Amino acid sequence: MSTSPSSQASAPPESAPGGAVAVLTAAGSGSRLGAGVPKALVPVGGVSLLRRASAGLIASGVVSHVVVTAPAEEVDRFRAELEGLSDGSAGAAAGRRGGIEVVAGSPRSRQASVALGLAAALAAVPQADVVIVHDAARALTPPEVTQRVVAAVRAGHEAVVPALPVTDTVKEVEARPAGEPEPVVGTPRRDRLRAVQTPQGFSTPVLVAAHRAGAERAGDEALAASDDAGLVEACGGSVVVVAGDERAVKVTTPMDLALAELLLERQSAQGERPAETGGEN
Repeated sequence: MSTSPSSQASAPPESAPGGAVAVLTAAGSGSRLGAGVPKALVPVGGVSLLRRASAGLIASGVVSHVVVTAPAEEVDRFRAELEGLSDGSAGAAAGRRGGIEVVAGSPRSRQASVALGLAAALAAVPQADVVIVHDAARALTPPEVTQRVVAAVRAGHEAVVPALPVTDTVKEVEARPAGEPEPVVGTPRRDRLRAVQTPQGFSTPVLVAAHRAGAERAGDEALAASDDAGLVEACGGSVVVVAGDERAVKVTTPMDLALAELLLERQSAQGERPAETGGEN
């Protein structure tokens, strides 16, 4: 699978005190998938999105602790799903699996869930210099994307997002009720547009400050930020883009799930190995 020109794999950045911690958002219901289970537990290639996404973060070699935000009623089930994923070398407290911790997310918004995960991650690793925020729905994201993001934060950028160039022409419209024709009000230059992915990376103080400043928005999904880079932007912070990867598709609909299955099949046919998941769970 091809990627954008600057998306070549890079060596993991040099370690720093505390390293990077990750918040993996996985509290979605999966209603659009119609699977009857939380979206993160939906299997792709026989392994859940949750397990694949967690394995990808671990395989990057730059994340010292992962906090998964789960539906409150599914915390124990998510912990069981992650059993045996890593070697138990970190995080011996209850609910942790070798540097993987599962906490209840928020039913209010993704932003509120990330805030809960962020608090747990920094409680586990207070000295962390970088925070990664990733979506379990982007379970096939290659580890080198996480490496690029962390390297860019360590190079001095306070907020970093992976993204791909937009290939479609995009129209800005005046919104109308569903089903009604919508007047076009502008056509942005395609060469200046990027389709944003995760994991997104942040200097720890910058992300903490952004969540604190935007806390009032978190109580309503309609007002909450759709991604954490948006929170930083709203505070006047600077966000930069690094190369994303076409394999980092977001699984939201049955068509997305079918595409993810095809991507795994292609990887297998080309002899590529996905991040080690420790077997099917």
